[in-house]
Amino acid sequence: MTASDLFGPLFATNEMRSLFSERATLARMLKVEAALAEVEAAVGVIPRGAAGPIAAACNPDRYDIAELGLAAPASGNVAIPLVKALTAEVARRDKEAARFVHWGATSQDIIDSATSLAIRDGAALIGRDLDRAIKAFAALARRYRKKPMAGRTWLQQALPITFGLKAARYAAMLARVRAQLHEAANNASVLQFGGAAGTLASLGSKGSTVSKKLAASLDLDLPDLPWHGERDRVAVVATTLGIVIGASGKIARDVSLMMQTEVAEAFEPAAPGKGGTSTMPHKRNPVACAQILTAATLAPGLVASVLSGLVQEHERALGGWQAEWIALPQLFLLASGAVAQLAETAKGLEVDTERMRANLEFTNGLVMAEAVQMALGEKLGRMEAHDLLETASKKAVTEGRHLREVVGEIPHISETLGEKKLDALFDPLAYLGSAEEFIDRALKSAEQTLAKSAKPKGKKR
Repeated sequence: MTASDLFGPLFATNEMRSLFSERATLARMLKVEAALAEVEAAVGVIPRGAAGPIAAACNPDRYDIAELGLAAPASGNVAIPLVKALTAEVARRDKEAARFVHWGATSQDIIDSATSLAIRDGAALIGRDLDRAIKAFAALARRYRKKPMAGRTWLQQALPITFGLKAARYAAMLARVRAQLHEAANNASVLQFGGAAGTLASLGSKGSTVSKKLAASLDLDLPDLPWHGERDRVAVVATTLGIVIGASGKIARDVSLMMQTEVAEAFEPAAPGKGGTSTMPHKRNPVACAQILTAATLAPGLVASVLSGLVQEHERALGGWQAEWIALPQLFLLASGAVAQLAETAKGLEVDTERMRANLEFTNGLVMAEAVQMALGEKLGRMEAHDLLETASKKAVTEGRHLREVVGEIPHISETLGEKKLDALFDPLAYLGSAEEFIDRALKSAEQTLAKSAKPKGKKR
């Protein structure tokens, strides 16, 4: 669905849709075939003259994708009809060279190596947008580090925090998943080349040499051995993409809750026609959040499909491997859309600090009950202080009065702490604990992740 022209733009970026388009997928498989021929010719496995005609035929525009798709069910994968079509295309120009198409490889070698190329390039696209989101949330953390708002637990106001702390937590979380994605993609950017049963027996003594040169040609790492039936690297990528999407969903959920009419503390960036409805001109819906949350709803099932495929049979498997062809591209597509929407939301987020401060007063001072309790506990002990504040809080709610007024009428509290101390205890900015230290530490961690991602990229090996 994310590849379709009608629904695709809702949930995936154009770049990722292009990367996982049928034509691009075909091109990656042909890239592996061309590189294989060139390497084998260079080391004397096939005639030197065969590489040129084979490489020339590895142009995806020469092939009918619909025809290849219709032929795939008979063989169980698209690589087999592709190899037949490639062989025929080479034979049109050089019948001798056509004898050496796909020499020593199996269909899974081509599909898996092409998948490794897609993982590498797809992770780079997502990483770029994660960097944008991290930078934007870090900027929000700096800008609003001293702006108080209600911290909420179980959807209820709990204690004062700052919006800067909230944004810093987002930046730190995204930095962590950024690092996890980078590592997962690096580990999965490996060559698959093992022949029919993972021994490269068809290449005799030159199998290892061809593997090394083929990995270098494709800019993929060389694994210790072929991994046809061991899908752990792919599963880690899928799981990490699920975490990337889920982390984006956590932030989207928060933003959508802050956008509620009754809360109105933060808003997605405004744009002409964005967030409107077909019937209610006054509405400003969290449409970016909806797209991110849709991805977060779909991702767990796709991840589970890949994890289920870890249970494979012997040297090459039946069914589990094939499930990756659907699930993994969908995860990349959904992650691309979620992270891109998140980056744009963070960059243009509209924050209403006055409303945040006003909402802190919504409970008539109850949000500061713990602050009074802790100060009182130093004099009377924690349990007695807790009981006094619980009684005062219930009275404030029942009578619709401010907690400061109620505690001032309880001699055991007012005389123990004094009026001046009580006034100070009802200042939200005076009860933020280590919030600023946490912000600084989170931003430092995020900056380190960004610095690593900004380093010039050459060959990984």
